[in-house]
Amino acid sequence: MRIDEFTDVRYEVHDGGVVVITIDRPERYNAFRGRTVDELITAFKTAWASKDVAAIVLTGAGEKAFCAGGDVKERAETGSYGETEWGTFEIERLHRMIRDVPKPVIAAVNGVAVGGGHVLHVLCDLSVAAEHARFGQSGPRVGSFDAGFGSAYLARVVGEKRARQIWFLLDLYDAPTAERWGLVNEVVAADELLPTALAWGRKMAGYSPTALRFLKHSFNADTDHLAGISHLAFDGLELFTQSDEGMEGAKAFTEKRDPDFGQFR
Repeated sequence: MRIDEFTDVRYEVHDGGVVVITIDRPERYNAFRGRTVDELITAFKTAWASKDVAAIVLTGAGEKAFCAGGDVKERAETGSYGETEWGTFEIERLHRMIRDVPKPVIAAVNGVAVGGGHVLHVLCDLSVAAEHARFGQSGPRVGSFDAGFGSAYLARVVGEKRARQIWFLLDLYDAPTAERWGLVNEVVAADELLPTALAWGRKMAGYSPTALRFLKHSFNADTDHLAGISHLAFDGLELFTQSDEGMEGAKAFTEKRDPDFGQFR
């Protein structure tokens, strides 16, 4: 897959050694399907290899959503997240890519970051949020979960009680709350979001790339064991989403009704 073949993602190199990777599916609140994930992986690998790129900004198209997670509507309609480059849904590989790319990754959260989109921003090294951004989880509501980095690493970021609150209550939290909890680094006006993220990237581009690479890997080393938990969790999730209980949430979402999970207790 080449960048000029992208349909779901934009890859734009800016002055000062910063690339902006944009999830470009605003009609679906930038929810990702299989192709979206493949394109994101290609974009991150391209940025990794480029000597012209010192820092990476990840954001979403429009002002409504950073990313609404997996495309639940497509999963309900087709039973999967669509065709992919390798025949498998590579979201776990994308998570590893964000952590492993030896350059700082900045999430510019331009709207709702929920479900799998919330996990993406949590995995980024830094997060800056627009004032109207909202954060939260939705997995248990739609028959899904992230029992790897999306939950265990989240607990390292915000603490056990907050992480459980996010996953068990499924409320949305505003940007000031996210900043107070340590979920984001800074909250800015919407028109300052991308300029702030670019300024951070350009600032880091002036620093030693080797020092930044070692620092990033050092921070990650403390939680890399979670990759094993993630493998188990995604294996389980693949089985679960094909079950009646897993499909109930997705069907209820597309049919705009409350799911009936009581039948599975």
